[in-house]
Amino acid sequence: MSQPVDAILDATGLNCPEPVMMLHNKVRDLPAGGLLKVIATDPSTRRDIPKFCIFLGHELVEQQEEAGTYLYWIRKKAE
Repeated sequence: MSQPVDAILDATGLNCPEPVMMLHNKVRDLPAGGLLKVIATDPSTRRDIPKFCIFLGHELVEQQEEAGTYLYWIRKKAE
């Protein structure tokens, strides 16, 4: 994804529920409409992060998988 991000969350090496807990805190610090890139290695994030976005109203702009690393771009909802 070529869009500039406002913040990056590196949850590499962490397992459920840590990546989502860190994501919750990081999104809180973003401005409304801000774009966050998440880097994770826990396969459960493929399920947990989309559910997190739906539940809290954020937009999962894109997700990719590269050799066991999961990348997510999340746009914080406009408040």
